[in-house]
Amino acid sequence: MIEEIRITDLGVITEATLALGPGLTVVTGETGAGKTMVVTALGLLLGARADAGAVRAGAATAVVESTVRLAPGSSASDAVSAAAEDAGASLEDAGDALELLIARTVSAEGRSRAHAGGRTVPIGVLAGMGHHLVAVHGQSDQLRLASPAAQRTALDAFAGPELAAALGEYRQTWQRHGEAAATLRELIENRRERLREAENLQTALEEIDTTDPQPGEDDALRAEALKLGNIEQLRIAALTAHQALVSDGADDAPDVARLVDAARRALDAESADDEEIAAAATRVAEVGYLVADIASDLAGYSARLDESGPARLAEVEDRRAALTTLTRRYGSTIDEVLDWAATSRARLDELTDDTSRIEALQAEVAEAETTMTAQAARVTELRTAAAERLATAVSSELTALAMKDATLVVRVQGGGEPGPHGADEIAMLLQPHAGSAPRPLGKGASGGELSRVMLALEVVLAQVDPVPTFVFDEVDAGVGGKAAVEIGRRLARLAQHVQVIVVTHLPQVAAFADRHIRVLKTSDRAAGVTTSDVSVLDAEDRVVELARMLAGQEQSETARAHARELLEAARA
Repeated sequence: MIEEIRITDLGVITEATLALGPGLTVVTGETGAGKTMVVTALGLLLGARADAGAVRAGAATAVVESTVRLAPGSSASDAVSAAAEDAGASLEDAGDALELLIARTVSAEGRSRAHAGGRTVPIGVLAGMGHHLVAVHGQSDQLRLASPAAQRTALDAFAGPELAAALGEYRQTWQRHGEAAATLRELIENRRERLREAENLQTALEEIDTTDPQPGEDDALRAEALKLGNIEQLRIAALTAHQALVSDGADDAPDVARLVDAARRALDAESADDEEIAAAATRVAEVGYLVADIASDLAGYSARLDESGPARLAEVEDRRAALTTLTRRYGSTIDEVLDWAATSRARLDELTDDTSRIEALQAEVAEAETTMTAQAARVTELRTAAAERLATAVSSELTALAMKDATLVVRVQGGGEPGPHGADEIAMLLQPHAGSAPRPLGKGASGGELSRVMLALEVVLAQVDPVPTFVFDEVDAGVGGKAAVEIGRRLARLAQHVQVIVVTHLPQVAAFADRHIRVLKTSDRAAGVTTSDVSVLDAEDRVVELARMLAGQEQSETARAHARELLEAARA
């Protein structure tokens, strides 16, 4: 819902703030006063093309700002909130709702900028949000229900939950059919390529199986090759360390084992006299055991090195070469090669089972087609019944709106190409009078007639397919008297469900308003300046304005009495 619109230097409006709210708001004023600027301002906020001519003469820019209230749980509000957040806009928490500030600036040179939630955004972002926020019905505005897709959506919403359930079942079948048909088509069209792929995979897997690599084998062989390549240096190091720890006794050169043993004996001799000496003797004895163990390990290591040699190094290098061939083709490591082989085996099984898969998919596609045809027929049946109810309800509304000979025709033609929404072509047509050919909405009707058609549609659809705000620009053109009262009554009925803003010339319509905004033009001939003032009228000012609209004599007591009578009748 639009809470407020602020306009600066747009057309003849210098500065104005329109405090809106729920229910029905009417905008009135003399011809040429600038009422249409309110609709123009809304159009700019909704992403309409900017016109430099709309900037007030002498001003550098025109600015339109609006505060939009987004109620949680509403599909329209959720869509706008998501679009705003995607654009980086900031939403204000207003307790039970969120508020979004949107703005549009148009320069006198024709340049335009858009803002949402304090961020500069593309004009298209405003247009996308506006599609969910506001429906404008005017003399030259695009119709909300002009496209076949919009008409189908409106009819489906009007049809209710039974159609929604049937359409949901159909859509699941349609999706299953599409997926199976696509897979079948891919199998048949790419059969030769799949056979070639299977042969290549078979050759590759045979090469891997022949080599039979083991997990981590390339790293283990790399380490062993490094060891074997330095075997002489390793042997010398081991023997030198062993000799230092435990000599062979050929000479009297001290070694670690002898020195530790001498230290232990010296401490043992005095250990009975002091506990610290005894503890030290124990620790030295442990060092002796450790030295003996290390010396033994080094002796064994040297013996194993003697058993290895050039023959084992050659074996290792040959094996590494075989593994390198695999890693060069199928992965950077042996583990990656093994992963590739596992994936490729599954793919090979899939490719070699094409014949049975094709037969199964053909059966699945045929079964889905049969089911889908039956479900599409059920959807067509429900839509046709709903179309008759919708056409009857809207045609009844048109009779009350001074179009008694006009009939809405909602045509549902089934048997088309199945799609995500069924196999129906849906068209809403207007038959202006008996015997005439129904024509698409927007053709064969005047602007005022078309606005009344859309009003009738929106009144009927208001409870099932509304947008938060509707704007009607001179929906009452070309009517008066009782028909004007009925237009006002239906606008008030629509406003029970959504926010409605109406630009009108008729007091019979204005009398039904919850909020009355007047646009008053003033001219200063000396200064050559014309401006318009926009104000929300209180109860007594409404009487004066309605009197002006009734008789052009706002000071006439008779006209004011008639105005009060209109207001009382509207409240009844």
